Amino acid sequence: MRDKGHTKYIFFTGGVVSSLGKGISAASIGRLLKARGYNVTIIKLDPYINVDPGTLSPFQHGEVYVTDDGAETDLDLGHYERFIHTNMTRRNNTTTGQIYYTVITKERRGDYLGKTVQVIPHITDEIKRRILQAGEGDSRYDIVLIEVGGTVGDIESQPFLEAIRQFTLEQGHQNVMNVHLTLVPYIRASGEIKTKPTQHSVMKLREIGLQPDMLLCRTEVPLPQDARDKIALFCSLLPEMVFEARDVDSIYEVPLLFEQDGVGDRVVARLGLEPCEPDLSGWKNFVRKVKDPSAYVRIAICGKYTNLHDSYKSIIEAFVHSGVENDARVELKWLDSEEIEAKGPAQFLGDIAGLLIPGGFGERGIEGKIAAIRYAREKGIPFFGICLGLQCAVIEFARTVCGLEDVNSTEFNPSAQNPVIDLMETQVQVSQKGGTMRLGAYRCLLEPGTHAHQAYKTVEISERHRHRYEVNNGYLETLKSRGLIVAGTNPDNHLVEVIELRDHPWFVGVQFHPELKSRVLQAHPLFREFVAAALAFKLHQQERDDKETFHEDN
Repeated sequence: MRDKGHTKYIFFTGGVVSSLGKGISAASIGRLLKARGYNVTIIKLDPYINVDPGTLSPFQHGEVYVTDDGAETDLDLGHYERFIHTNMTRRNNTTTGQIYYTVITKERRGDYLGKTVQVIPHITDEIKRRILQAGEGDSRYDIVLIEVGGTVGDIESQPFLEAIRQFTLEQGHQNVMNVHLTLVPYIRASGEIKTKPTQHSVMKLREIGLQPDMLLCRTEVPLPQDARDKIALFCSLLPEMVFEARDVDSIYEVPLLFEQDGVGDRVVARLGLEPCEPDLSGWKNFVRKVKDPSAYVRIAICGKYTNLHDSYKSIIEAFVHSGVENDARVELKWLDSEEIEAKGPAQFLGDIAGLLIPGGFGERGIEGKIAAIRYAREKGIPFFGICLGLQCAVIEFARTVCGLEDVNSTEFNPSAQNPVIDLMETQVQVSQKGGTMRLGAYRCLLEPGTHAHQAYKTVEISERHRHRYEVNNGYLETLKSRGLIVAGTNPDNHLVEVIELRDHPWFVGVQFHPELKSRVLQAHPLFREFVAAALAFKLHQQERDDKETFHEDN
């Protein structure tokens, strides 16, 4: 029976190659445990020395995921929140940089009383302290899942793995489980799958003192029983603890496949938890709608990191969620804003039913985004601007509709005659880059009758931010006199949070990042309504085309 007095811990490591999907695997097992009624959280241990990913290029690390409490974290925390529908905090992401920064700070204060500071025990103790701290949270968790970044054998990961070895001894084997994700490659030339990489990966773990309790084998073909038996034999496991993790069309199928194969029951049994049937009915219905929608719509994302889709991971998933709630498949058309800047928007935007301009930093590609926004505004195409997208929309409106000259953001032109977007007052004296933006959840009051108010169905909301620049309130009267609507403001500092246009079917810009709060079973209201507007625009276009064809034929 379950020991109700002790939190259980599940560690996820990866072997052979990186990017096997540890985050999805951890989130999927978290979903299975939560579906059984357990209080679950997930943390990420990242081996890089950066304090957080906030200063990393999206090409290096994908998107930066921001939590309510203002932490800039790994994008896997987005998967965790979407799968288990639990808000993460800064406790849920720890990097090597944070660990060393804390230990060195303690040493400078004299906390170690003159002792020699070493990887063991000081670094490993700090790692263990953070794991235990994450398990406490606002309310004590039944189960904490811990994903270790990198690949077994990397020198950077060794302190984390040593900490896990110590942690297992201290917490008791009955309270700790190790899940190892490996690659079982399929050699097409010979028509064989190869188990040797998995054997070597587990061998490397065992050299460190860790024995996996379960193997998840990534494979593009079915894993036959004889291969499972061979892996189990050489890795000191029972065959029933070796599972295949097949490639799937949608990541949201993974929890269902794991449950079908018995992963959930095996985890529960291994940790001595009370067995019970999971409630996955809503999840199954969601996956069914993802795979078999009744409608289809094409929406463009115009940015400068479009060659690396992980830069917009949360936006992509928010479109999946909102597509399901509209019973539609959203096809994303990726547009490089620099190409639009060079060639104009008409040839790129003629076949879309919606345009989204995401967040970003820097001047490169800005004029392409502004040109795309003008095209959408003038053609009545539904538009959604996020963070920088809102700022570009205000610049375009001020230039084109208000007729102001030399309009820009001081981020791109510090000497602009009309800086309709300007640096926030709280940012003027900031010199350090890491963790110094306006970060995390802030309140916003919505104007009744606006698209935003109709979407949220409430007057006060809270959304997550990540920016340094804002709409310059000195221009609001000019902008509003020509049809710009301030649909949402922060009640504490009166910053503009949401804009809309008076004479447009659906034109919404937000200073915050709504994609960060979209969930599998609860799409974000603004994304949901944006997709609905795009579907309506597509239907209107089809009806118009049908009428034109009818008149031509007659």
